[in-house]
Amino acid sequence: MEPRETRQKATLDEMRALLKNLPAADEASAAAAHARESTLTKPAGALGRLEDLVAWMARWQGRYPPSLDRPRVCVFAGNHGVVAQGVSAYPADVTQQMVRNFITGGAAINQLCKLFDADLRVFEMALEVPTRDFTEEPALSESECAQAMVYGMMAVEPGIDLLCLGEMGIGNTTAAAAICHALHGGAASDWTGPGTGLSGLALARKAEVVGQGVARHRAIMVDGLEVLRCVGGHELAAIAGAVLAARMARIPVLLDGYASTAAAAVIHGMAPGALDHCCVAHCSAEPGHVRLLGRLGLRPLLDLGMRLGEASGAALALGLVRAALACHSGMATFGEAGVSEKRP
Repeated sequence: MEPRETRQKATLDEMRALLKNLPAADEASAAAAHARESTLTKPAGALGRLEDLVAWMARWQGRYPPSLDRPRVCVFAGNHGVVAQGVSAYPADVTQQMVRNFITGGAAINQLCKLFDADLRVFEMALEVPTRDFTEEPALSESECAQAMVYGMMAVEPGIDLLCLGEMGIGNTTAAAAICHALHGGAASDWTGPGTGLSGLALARKAEVVGQGVARHRAIMVDGLEVLRCVGGHELAAIAGAVLAARMARIPVLLDGYASTAAAAVIHGMAPGALDHCCVAHCSAEPGHVRLLGRLGLRPLLDLGMRLGEASGAALALGLVRAALACHSGMATFGEAGVSEKRP
C-alpha cells in the first residue's frame, strides 16, 4: 500500500456513516448456546468465561452453532515519524526487519498460528513512508487515514469466522498513548509506558512527546477518527477499519494488546456498542492498557505479563475459543450420559 497515493477514494465521513448503521447482535443464537450449556454434564456456569465465549461467537456470527473453521490473524505493520523524537529504544528499521521475520516464519506469532491452525496475514503499510511527526503536524491527512482504514477493511474477507488483530511498528506505543490521552484525558504519563524497554529520563521524554502531540492538535480532534488521524498511524487506522468491517460482516474480533485496543477505541463512543463484537485477548504489561480497558468496560481473557504485540496475545486467546467450542459441541448432555441432573 502507498498511503500517500490513494488507490481508492475514501473519506472519514464515509466511515462515520457506517458507524451509524452497525448490525445488532443476534440474541436468538446466543440464547440457543445458553440453552445447550444448561443441558451439559457440568454444574451451571462451571466453565466460566468459556461458556461466555461460545455465546459471544454465536451472537456475533449470527448463527448457531458457531464455527471456528477459518480464523484469520492479521498483523498490520507501519512506521511512525514521531520516532525521531527519541521515543523508542529501537530504530525504525526494526519494523521492516520484523516483517521479514514474519514472512520467513521466525517470529512468535508464526509459532502460535501453526499451533492453533490460524491463517496468518501480514500487511505492510508502506514502511518506507512513515507518518509525520505528530508533535509538528497531524500524523496523517484525512485521505491517508481513510485509505488506511479501507486497507484494513479489505483484510476482512467472506468466510472468515474469527478475526485476530495485531500490529508491528516501532513507535506505536507512543501513538497508542497519544490516542488514549486524547480520548480520555488525564496526564500524558498516565498512558505512557516503557514500550520496547524505556525507563528513567527516556520514558519521561516519551510522556512529554505524547503530551506535546495531543496539546498541539486538541482543537481539531473533535471525534475519535480525528484523534486517529492526528496522532495515530497507518497500521492503527487499518486496525480500526478492520474492526468496523468485521462488525458489518458479522465476524467476532479478538484484539491483541495496548496498541490494538487503542486503535479500536477510536470508534468507541461514536456509536452505541461499537465494540460489542470485540473481545480483548490479553492485558498488556503496558500500564496504560489496564486504564484503557477500564474506560472501555472490557475485561481481557488473559493476563500473562506480555507486551510483544504482533497479535501474539490474540493468537493465544484463539486457543481459548477453540477450547470453548470443543467443550460446548463435544460434551454429552445429562440425558445422553445417563447422569442425574441437579435436584430442583
